[in-house]
Amino acid sequence: MRPVEMLKRILLYVLAILLLLFTVYPFVFMIGTSFKSMDEFFANPFSILPQSFTVEHYLSVFDMGLTSYFVNSLIITTSAVIIVVFIAALTSYPLSRIKFKLNRPLFLLFVAGMMLPIHATLIPIFVMTNNFGIYDTLLALLGPYVAFSLPISVFILTQFMQEIPRELEEAAQIDGASHWRIFSRIIFPNVVPAISTIVIYNFVFLWTEFIFALILIQTPSNMTLPLGLQNFYGEFSINVPGLMAALALASLPVLLLFILAQERVVKGLSGGAVKG
Repeated sequence: MRPVEMLKRILLYVLAILLLLFTVYPFVFMIGTSFKSMDEFFANPFSILPQSFTVEHYLSVFDMGLTSYFVNSLIITTSAVIIVVFIAALTSYPLSRIKFKLNRPLFLLFVAGMMLPIHATLIPIFVMTNNFGIYDTLLALLGPYVAFSLPISVFILTQFMQEIPRELEEAAQIDGASHWRIFSRIIFPNVVPAISTIVIYNFVFLWTEFIFALILIQTPSNMTLPLGLQNFYGEFSINVPGLMAALALASLPVLLLFILAQERVVKGLSGGAVKG
């Protein structure tokens, strides 16, 4: 290996290590602080590893209502993601595989939805929620969550479906397969990596969503996890280790989901399922 290439590789590794430290340090600090006692935190707040481990903060956050917030977030996030995947898959199939007059305008309409700022819709959504009589319920979050997750989901799935060879679809049509059979037996199985991508992306986005929950939810028993953590911040304004314990538990589902599906996510971001 020539000296110039070796220097480039060394610099690349150094940059990768620095980036790793930059991204991992906040998480390690959060976990380490959550196991500290209050006295140890005030004595040495910037140390990563505690001198003596304690789990009292993890036990106390459940007494403060974390379980209720966790369950509410799990219900609304899972429901919204399932609905988004179903609608996005059914929408992307005709946009990518069927030629009709409004094909391109409809696709551009979904792309335009990706550029719509959330804050511009807060007042109309608040008014609609009140008119429908679902204000201060988990159902109030379902509509906005699905609506703002659909554009990016349709965009990813449409681009992915366009790369599936037409020969597979034509062979099925010769055998007399309907559009629904082609979609369910050929198209959908081949876009599983893209489905995994939008599931992870939307789950992370909705799990951490705060502004709609703040506007549409008021009762503590209906609060989602991000909104509930705001209350923890007030209650744990001095107990920083307790707040870190709550944040660590809140981030656990997203980390587990990403670890389990990371290979499919990479495939979904890198290209089509089948290439001719």
